[in-house]
Amino acid sequence: MNTSAIRAGLARGGIELRQLYTNAPDLIGQFLTPAITLGVLFLLRGKMYGESGLSVAELAVPGLLGGIIAFNGMYALLNVLVLDREDGTLLRAKAVPRGMTGYFTGKIVATASSAIGQVVIVLGVGMVIIGGSSLTSVGAITTFAWVVVIGLLAVLPWGAILGSVLDTRTAFLLTMPLMGLMAISGIFYPITALPGWLQAVGQVFPMYWLGLGMRSALLPADAVAIELGQSWRHLETVAVLGVWAVIGLLIAPVVLRRMAGRESGATMATRREKAMQRAF
Repeated sequence: MNTSAIRAGLARGGIELRQLYTNAPDLIGQFLTPAITLGVLFLLRGKMYGESGLSVAELAVPGLLGGIIAFNGMYALLNVLVLDREDGTLLRAKAVPRGMTGYFTGKIVATASSAIGQVVIVLGVGMVIIGGSSLTSVGAITTFAWVVVIGLLAVLPWGAILGSVLDTRTAFLLTMPLMGLMAISGIFYPITALPGWLQAVGQVFPMYWLGLGMRSALLPADAVAIELGQSWRHLETVAVLGVWAVIGLLIAPVVLRRMAGRESGATMATRREKAMQRAF
């Protein structure tokens, strides 16, 4: 592995992250949806969930953090790969020796760092205006950290895979299925309130386990009573997220190499022509 390409990629990721947090439109795009969601949850802070002793809003904040990791880790990387393929950025990176290694390293660093930054900021705001969440013990901090790390490993490779095979139109259409998946994954409401078959579907995908892991780190211990089996299921969380990570990490390099090999001036021109035809 070329260490100079990795260093260049790390530097590129740092530059992209700095641009993100110093550009107003990018910041609005990054935090608008979480801000609206927190606003809605703030209005629900007095609505209690059953006899749990916690409000619906307090239960939803950790799930929101899990959703941020899943959605941003996957869709943000997917979207940037699609756009960079179509505007020629990827082709220019390919023309530079080891440029693809630096390019992908930079995108992964920028996407992961952006997701983590968004999680930390939303968590801090949620603690202040809604409450119910805390990181006051070593165990809670440790759980929070490994859920974030394994969660990103579980979703980032799939963002790269989908970004290598989809175009702008199909990438946009993927937004609705992802939002639907969030709705059945217990992100905003305990999954135990859903029908059994929807619970089964939700547990296949990383979003449910990211939300569960976040709740186990941030909520009081007795909140486990509203979870399936009245357990935080840490081993199952590691197993499911680990399977998604391993499969994704095995497939992603193959798909990315093939995608990079197909990139040329002719393929980029063809994509632009199709895009123009759709526009008119």
